[in-house]
This record gives sequence, C-alpha cells and structure tokens, in this order.
Amino acid sequence: MDHLVRDIEKQYMKEDVPSFSVGDIVRVDFLIREGKNERVQPFVGQVIQFKGHGIRKTFTVRRIVQGEGVERTFPLHSPLVVNVAVQRGPNRTPRRAKLFFLRERSGRRAQL
Repeated sequence: MDHLVRDIEKQYMKEDVPSFSVGDIVRVDFLIREGKNERVQPFVGQVIQFKGHGIRKTFTVRRIVQGEGVERTFPLHSPLVVNVAVQRGPNRTPRRAKLFFLRERSGRRAQL
C-alpha cells in the first residue's frame, strides 16, 4: 500500500526543486486565481522552517509589514508556487532548524 502511494506522489513532485535553506531571504512567486484572471504575487521574506517530507514538504516564510510580522506557509511541490529565488543568504549561519525565536524580535534584530 505504501509503495502505491509513493508511486502516485512521484508523478506530482517537481523535478527542478530550488535549493535553499532555513535563514535564507527568498522571493516566492505564487499564482493567484481571482475568477478568470490569474496573476503572480511575489512574497519576499526569511525562511523560518521546513516541515514534512516528499510531496507534503512545506516551508514557512516570514516578513515584517508595517511593523507586524506576517508568515505564510507554501507547499514546495505545489503547481501554484511558480518560482522560488534566493535573494541572499543569512548574515550568520543559523544554529537551529526552526527560527521561531525571530517571532519575538522586532526591527533589525528580527533577521539573522
């Protein structure tokens, strides 16, 4: 049964998965459908976590908008995620896999 599920998941996995890690500043181009119209909306922020494995793998991006923290979770293999581009790496190498401690920080301290 498990092999059957893996075979079906392989059909829907992306071949060219971008290489980025926790702490990187990324630009995620996400396809938005509004009725008949489609547009690509960019979301620029810092990757704070990866979660899951295989086709269920997701990553969370955090950014500060008008003094408020905004987090958005994207499925890595979703067809709605058009492109993920690394804008720059972190200033310091993160020592943790999940950067949830950045949620309590504000200003320039909210980035690595």
